[in-house]
Amino acid sequence: MTMQSMDAVRPTPTRIAMEYLRKQKYHVIGGHSAVKKCYWVHKALTEKHFCYKAKFYGIETHRCIQFSPSVLWCWNRCLHCWRYRPSDRDRWDEVTLPSVDDPRYIVEMAIKEHRRTVSGYKMYPGVDRRMFEEALNPKHVAISLTGEATLYPLLGDLIEEFHKRGLTTFLVTRGVRPEVLANLSTEPTQLYVSIEAFSYESYLRFNNPIAPTLWRRTLETFEILPSFTCPTVVRITIVKSFNMHREAIEFWTKLLSRAEPTYIEVKAYMHIGGSIERLKRSDMPSHAEVRKVAEELAKALSYNIASESKPSRVVMLTKLKKPVIRYGNPPISWHDPDPGDEYSGEYGAVEEII
Repeated sequence: MTMQSMDAVRPTPTRIAMEYLRKQKYHVIGGHSAVKKCYWVHKALTEKHFCYKAKFYGIETHRCIQFSPSVLWCWNRCLHCWRYRPSDRDRWDEVTLPSVDDPRYIVEMAIKEHRRTVSGYKMYPGVDRRMFEEALNPKHVAISLTGEATLYPLLGDLIEEFHKRGLTTFLVTRGVRPEVLANLSTEPTQLYVSIEAFSYESYLRFNNPIAPTLWRRTLETFEILPSFTCPTVVRITIVKSFNMHREAIEFWTKLLSRAEPTYIEVKAYMHIGGSIERLKRSDMPSHAEVRKVAEELAKALSYNIASESKPSRVVMLTKLKKPVIRYGNPPISWHDPDPGDEYSGEYGAVEEII
């Protein structure tokens, strides 16, 4: 074997990481994308328990693809991240995608792989036949899962391809590339921006960016949120040892007053996945503690507490008076009671093997 051919088969950090993702039941697509069945898809099909996005925004949980176009690549190494981080296992210095797959191919494969992830429910005891058939025809895609979606250079085209196939898109970002968001050729159905930090120093300590300038970029993203025509969401993750204090709440109040998001989600850090190696069980706040922070923000910003989900320990704020923005027709809405308590959701759950 020649040296050139040996280089071609030698395991690279990317290949090793992709193989690890496959072992974790990620369905890898091309060179940088993946689909993974969501915990709540299983709960919806087997117990008819729907995720908080169904309650808040009308997502039909069992018809939602959990997807990333940048599955290994992110410019932050957040302490609370519960997904697979290549840097935790190997030397990892890739900051951009090594290749760029065609958006049409990615969308076709994402739908195909989602169908594969739910195909086993056909013979699963107690699964409603109608819901199973609906799950095979997804209606929504959460462009989140893991990684930073704005690192995929054809993101606007990707969103457009999903829309052409009748799927709503929910783009989740850490806001580190405001120039990409500002110049999307097609806006998502709904845009999420996540934040935990409350200062430059706290951002460097907790989010571990690849460059200190990413805090400034994050703030720029919040400045441009009012320019979007689609509904926007700011998700604040609460970590007890980090940001449950007056300084953080006062900073977020100022930031959110400028960003004017359609919705604000105040959500508990969940002590699961890889995060348990970096944070403590005691860092996970109770639902009552999350609600207390939400109440303070609602009062300061003149938003209303419109809904909450105890199983996911999340409270939703908005200035809307009723749930007028709905993307599907699940049997649950803002004021419906949750089927379980705060110990029945993501925390401590073991995903079923299908």
